[in-house]
Amino acid sequence: MKRKRRRVAPHRIGQIIASIITLGHAPALWTGNIYQGTLKSACVPILNCWGCPLSLFSCPIGALQHFLNLHLFPFYIVGFFGVVGMLVGRMVCGWLCPFGMLQDLLFKIKSMHWKLPEWMTYIKYAVLVIVAGIIAWITREPWFCKACPAGILEAGIPLVLADRGGDIRALVGWLFWSKVVFLTIVVALSIPVKRFFCRVICPVGAIYSLFNRFSLVHLSIEKEKCKHPKCGVCVMICPMDINIYDNPNQKECIRCLECVYHCPNIAINMNFYQPRLKITEKETA
Repeated sequence: MKRKRRRVAPHRIGQIIASIITLGHAPALWTGNIYQGTLKSACVPILNCWGCPLSLFSCPIGALQHFLNLHLFPFYIVGFFGVVGMLVGRMVCGWLCPFGMLQDLLFKIKSMHWKLPEWMTYIKYAVLVIVAGIIAWITREPWFCKACPAGILEAGIPLVLADRGGDIRALVGWLFWSKVVFLTIVVALSIPVKRFFCRVICPVGAIYSLFNRFSLVHLSIEKEKCKHPKCGVCVMICPMDINIYDNPNQKECIRCLECVYHCPNIAINMNFYQPRLKITEKETA
């Protein structure tokens, strides 16, 4: 009996391509040097540590904190997030983020699966406002960057391992090991919980989630075709563990489109946002 070949999800291909592009400074593999060329002045719409030896671009949250550290209003970053958010909402989290892909792969490890309480998904807004915002302004230090698990994975650990002269290793202290512990906790929780970091901590996801309801790219459900709640395929395969039937454009949806591809009733569609026009009784008369 022939086995069916598993289809590679399109958003997974997007994640791989994005990882190759954003982490494309190949010379770092043998030199360990951080790229500081022209491309570093531009941000990508996902977490991408500036200090990563392989990174060609800057992180938008790092740039946000940089302006706040200087007590300057981040016009560029606000505009950047606004444009991306209004176009695709949290779709970049599903299609471009390497750290999101890592969490998707970790969840495939066989283990007990835990349901995340909904109230925990609001913690990331506190992280954005308090840690990446208020504390960064007051202390003039990028405290989210100092704690970011994606940063220690992409930058901290590779820099220490690539350090041949021992200069960087000599600077390793409590902050480095604290970040390693935090990364370990995030990795451990990403095995039983779908995208733990994205749903609970990530400030980038917190920003884009505010645009999901209004972004150009939208999801819609033909409820006359949907077999909810008997079917449940969309809930089972969703990497964010949400019920798309209740609200196809809720704040946690990363628009990976897995539900669109796997819906047995072809009831879920991706389309473009069209404002509803209010029709008065006079116009219909």
